[in-house]
Amino acid sequence: MAFRRDILTIDCDAETERICSFIRKHVGDMRKAGAVVGLSGGIDSALSAELCVKALGKERVLGLMLPEKESSPKSAEYAGKHVRKMGIASETFDITRTLDAFGVYERRDNAIRAVFRDYESSWKSKIALPADLLSRDALSYFTLKVQDGGGNIRSARLNNQSLRAIVAATNVKQRTRMVCLYHYAERENYLVCGTTNKSEAVQGFFVKYGDGGVDVEPLYHLYKTQVYQLAEYLGVIREIIDRPPSPDTHSFAVTDEEYYFRMPYETLDLLLYAWGNRVPIGEVCVAMDLTEEQVKRAFRDFTSKHNATKHLGVAPPTPDSPT
Repeated sequence: MAFRRDILTIDCDAETERICSFIRKHVGDMRKAGAVVGLSGGIDSALSAELCVKALGKERVLGLMLPEKESSPKSAEYAGKHVRKMGIASETFDITRTLDAFGVYERRDNAIRAVFRDYESSWKSKIALPADLLSRDALSYFTLKVQDGGGNIRSARLNNQSLRAIVAATNVKQRTRMVCLYHYAERENYLVCGTTNKSEAVQGFFVKYGDGGVDVEPLYHLYKTQVYQLAEYLGVIREIIDRPPSPDTHSFAVTDEEYYFRMPYETLDLLLYAWGNRVPIGEVCVAMDLTEEQVKRAFRDFTSKHNATKHLGVAPPTPDSPT
């Protein structure tokens, strides 16, 4: 099939049935009574929940909302509205006290103070990669951005030590949510349904034993733009569909594009498909109206991220593992 801009268009009816059959099969194989989905107020978790409802019935799906003090208020608002639209049971467990007990905020703030000595815990912070990957060939270094109480924004390039300290603390949020999901799943004899899509999986944009710690991944084969297609088809609420995708783990709002991907999903997914399917660069240039250097730049970035994170999605090696 020739590479073209609509190559990721899917048959939503057929794809929905395929995924629902997958969910039903694994619920049965694992001898579970239903599914738990962690609802973040984002499109991936909303779609996973919709698919579970269609596969199992609304009475066999539990939506779990796991906010913390730095979550966007919109996350709980949209997740709650979507729960009511689907008619499923839901529970909310605020993980702030758990994170406080582990020292997540304190550890992260101390790492930030190694960069900005006057940083106060009431300020907002985020980390991001350089923007516009296709427009310039910049190194993939992370920048720390903070916003003080007066709304002033300051930025500084992060060294590896400070970056690792901030990421290590922040990832505890994802891993705490995983622990909560399994508590509720085991209480109900449900499986934990994942929400990671292919755009994230290929580039390692998930946390091992965090949002990557689940029983099934019904979206793992879908690019983000295909997630949007199915979300529209299954009636995910407009607020969630229109919301800019975000990890929602930093106190200062940051989008997926700003934090990790460095280009819009509409462009990213086509280039990821071309990279993964070894589409000739010249063919990609013509279909997407890009230069050869732009395509090569994207492919280099994909290869680097994939190679650095491919261990995240596989079982831990053992002495008997193939070499």
